[in-house]
Amino acid sequence: MSRREEFGSRWGLILATLGMAVGTGNIWRFPRVAASNGGGSFLVAWVVFLLIWSVPLMIVEFSFGKRSRLGTVGSFTFMAGKSYTWMGGWAALCAVAIGFYYSVVAGWCLRFLAASVRGDLTDSGSAQALWESYAGTPSALITHFLALGISAAVVWFGVRGIERVAKVLIPALFVLVLILAIRALTLPGAERGLEFLFSPNWSDLGNAKIWLEALTQNAWDTGAGWGLIVTYAIYMRAREDVPLNAALIGFGNNSMSLLAGIMVLCTVFAINPGAQSEIVGAGNEGLTFIWMPQLFAQIPAGQLFMSFFFLALSVAAITSLIALLELAARVLIDAGLSRRSALLWVSGGCLIFGAPSAVNMSIFKNQDWVWGVGLMLSGLFFSFGARKFGIERMRREIVNADGADLRVGRWWNFVIGVVVPVEAVVLLIWWLKQARDSDPENWLNPLATYNVGTVLVQFAIGLVALLAMNRWLGQKSISRRVGEGDTEGGGA
Repeated sequence: MSRREEFGSRWGLILATLGMAVGTGNIWRFPRVAASNGGGSFLVAWVVFLLIWSVPLMIVEFSFGKRSRLGTVGSFTFMAGKSYTWMGGWAALCAVAIGFYYSVVAGWCLRFLAASVRGDLTDSGSAQALWESYAGTPSALITHFLALGISAAVVWFGVRGIERVAKVLIPALFVLVLILAIRALTLPGAERGLEFLFSPNWSDLGNAKIWLEALTQNAWDTGAGWGLIVTYAIYMRAREDVPLNAALIGFGNNSMSLLAGIMVLCTVFAINPGAQSEIVGAGNEGLTFIWMPQLFAQIPAGQLFMSFFFLALSVAAITSLIALLELAARVLIDAGLSRRSALLWVSGGCLIFGAPSAVNMSIFKNQDWVWGVGLMLSGLFFSFGARKFGIERMRREIVNADGADLRVGRWWNFVIGVVVPVEAVVLLIWWLKQARDSDPENWLNPLATYNVGTVLVQFAIGLVALLAMNRWLGQKSISRRVGEGDTEGGGA
């Protein structure tokens, strides 16, 4: 039997997992959401949810992967019991569905990187013109394919390939974002952006929307509850420190978001303090690919810093796409396929099923909405899986096992068993209510881009299929572990 793959060092594991967590949501979504929710007030709630959503769920995911040595589907079978394999299947389904359109996003980043290096984004209208002539057209298929090819080439070489690439790209990403943040801080008037971002208005914390947006941002930009950490935790060394790794990744990811916030908001307030409203209304794609190039065009050496910005964005997108491909490939490897066969199936699926999102922005926005909401359900399932295994048992046997320098107290039991499920349910209800209120007369139409009906129909199709295949998935996903003679898990 071949030797099990492992990361060569804790540093390699941390960097690879940071590459998974740090994505476009840190760089394009965080500044916009912070700007539209009070800046410093939002920051307070955002840090709170890092501690009572992201890090606790990361600890669960690390525990699942470390103990089971299986991907999302097999880890639920092993840790929670065969009756709950479908929950791991749901986490995999959400991540795979996101991967289908995330390669399109990575392609956008590469296209604008090329345009910025060539000097094609030199005036206020050039970015808008490029976006309108490119996004949602057959041209986006080319960059979709390119981003997918780059990421698949890394995954082809297994965990050591992922580790080597992460050791180069993640420090480079940090340096690029740091350079951009420092450049923003040197602009006259940048202090107004810092004041906005770091000076909370405490009365704003009575606004429930700020807390809900902060929880959503944590759920979407740390990767907690996605199943991606489970996938990388498979390759942990036996004595790795689970809680310390989770804390380092959570705080490292959010530090990158803060640097991105400084970069964007300080530049905005330095050039045009009244433009904050433009950030709020721009939307993720508009802010990144239309509005930010116009902003860079107004500062000295703007083309150079614009190139740095799109290079950082491309690195963040590619490293996250690598993790999404590895998650999907790992599920197939657990089912008995070789790495190369699994990757070919996954890459082919992403190429085909990502194509509609590349050529049609309505499809892209629909998939982003549906599966972004699906991640809230995925976090709920990880909490449930921990309960089935035994939260206190997990804390004693895995979280605080030999090698753990940072010990987790019983508070974590309450957070995972009570707080996280409440947060997940509240978020699900809130987002669906938002969708209903935005289109009250058409809220159940399954063919709409953004409403409740499209979520319910696609969720129902996925859940019914997973429940129907639950027994078969359970047998296939754990077959490799059974073959190794180790079947001790949890659940029933």
